[in-house]
Amino acid sequence: MKATAHIEAGICGFRTTVQAASEDDQHVTFAVETDCEKIWRLGARLQTLGPLDAFEEINPANDSRLLATVRATLSGCCAGCAVPVGLFKAMQVAAGLALPKDIHLALRQE
Repeated sequence: MKATAHIEAGICGFRTTVQAASEDDQHVTFAVETDCEKIWRLGARLQTLGPLDAFEEINPANDSRLLATVRATLSGCCAGCAVPVGLFKAMQVAAGLALPKDIHLALRQE
């Protein structure tokens, strides 16, 4: 199964497209297209990891390799970057662990 996430990260203006794919509904690979240099590095690093086991990734008893890679790669990046959430949700959909549904987050200063 395949899943695509289109992410507009916010005030930085960067856009990212994530393609997550799984041939066995468990192990997921990522392809990342972005105009953000830091997210581009993250996408390249995810390629070197090979397929991630989505079942292990969502298991609360395990440490997520995806999120550990995000933390290590995005050091010095905005801690509130929306791209890691998009990666994780795309992984879930590609593995058949979640149905595809848009996520909306609206921020306003009051």
